[in-house]
Amino acid sequence: MPHELELGLDTFGDVTIDTAGQLAPEAQVIRNVVAEAVLADQVGVDFIGLGEHHRADFAISSPETVLAAIAGQTTRIRLGSAVTVLSSDDPVRVFQRFATLDAVSNGRAEVILGRGSFTESFPLFGYELDQYEELFEEKVDLFVHLLAEGPVTWNGRTRAGLRDQMVYPRTGSGSLTTWIGVGGSPESVVRAARYGLPLMIAIIGGESARFAPLVDLYHRALTQLGSAYLPIGVHSPGHIAATDELAREQLWPHMKLMRDRIGAERGWGPMSRAEFDQQAGPDGSLYVGSPETVATKIAATAHALQLSRFDMKYSAGHLPHDLMMASIELYGTQVIPRVRELLAG
Repeated sequence: MPHELELGLDTFGDVTIDTAGQLAPEAQVIRNVVAEAVLADQVGVDFIGLGEHHRADFAISSPETVLAAIAGQTTRIRLGSAVTVLSSDDPVRVFQRFATLDAVSNGRAEVILGRGSFTESFPLFGYELDQYEELFEEKVDLFVHLLAEGPVTWNGRTRAGLRDQMVYPRTGSGSLTTWIGVGGSPESVVRAARYGLPLMIAIIGGESARFAPLVDLYHRALTQLGSAYLPIGVHSPGHIAATDELAREQLWPHMKLMRDRIGAERGWGPMSRAEFDQQAGPDGSLYVGSPETVATKIAATAHALQLSRFDMKYSAGHLPHDLMMASIELYGTQVIPRVRELLAG
């Protein structure tokens, strides 16, 4: 790895249960997410990413609005999306919102652009699913033009063109950190390289080492395009508690409920305890266990995939706010120092 690994956290603002076992109102979930991010800032986490969704499972549909609230209560943690569904949004408005976030946070904003693994935003905002690929390709192209922060001339089929148009506000530094989020398709990896953007890989199933060919593809594509080194990150789910057993027992019922609910929509079978335990093991994509277990696993993934950043999605279904707060504290105070110690050794 070319420099010290950044360690972040992600959440989709999953609607949780409260102390009475009832579903918390979305407004309370959003306030809880702000409190979680403030704690992450205090314990030394490098980045907090908020996902964008438009369904009952998740409370956050406008990540940058919540991130702006977080910016006002934090001082150092970087703030970004995980991900922004660019296909069903307008690139100019996305740039303006994150440039504004960059201003109020004193240069801490990032955006991760993706197509999203859910499609509810398409009918909600009047887009056709049969344009899924074309919308993303064109809008990424426009967004890359906007990143130059100068006059933009651009034409496409899915949006009105621009001619020598300035877009405001510009960032204070003249540069908005922008990643492309991918789920594992070679085409998406090559697109990120073609546009000269860092790569964030969502690994939510299987062994992380199996993504090494995609990392190699990205590096080869950058080389062939004459581009310099660009960062690679990984986003994966996890949960931390005092022991491996406690962490698994806390996470299991909430992970299963979420996985089965989404799986029923997509034709997956129910999640078994054996599958959960396998994914929580050394070769799985769940970073769940004691601080030492989770740190060891993160370090192994970072080494295998030459990562610049690892983001752990710490929310899962109805997992309660207090358990997430405890997990965040352990992540910042014990996991992060231990990962860096392991990678330095």
